[in-house]
Amino acid sequence: MTEVLGKGEIMANEVSIDELEQAIKDGAFVLDVREGWEFENGHVPTAHHIPLGDVPDQLAELPKEVQVWVICQAGGRSMTAANYLESQKFSAVSVAGGTGSWVEAGKLVSTEPSN
Repeated sequence: MTEVLGKGEIMANEVSIDELEQAIKDGAFVLDVREGWEFENGHVPTAHHIPLGDVPDQLAELPKEVQVWVICQAGGRSMTAANYLESQKFSAVSVAGGTGSWVEAGKLVSTEPSN
């Protein structure tokens, strides 16, 4: 996967969990790139799920007309995905601290299937 996603020059912006929370209220498109079992154990409400390794093959599932807010567990995978999306002409940001920080902050967690 890292060969496909690479370590290119593009660096997506990083946003906080509080910024994500407000963006969700405003209807943001959230992409969770964790593995299936991680997603099933709990995720940010409204999140769409595509594991990091599947992102390149599922670009058609992502909107180009709005910013994609990418989240993982701690921030590493989401930054990789956000950088890749930026390189593919998407507007994307990575959520610093990821779902782990979201849960630690006591924010709402969903176990519903992917949107």
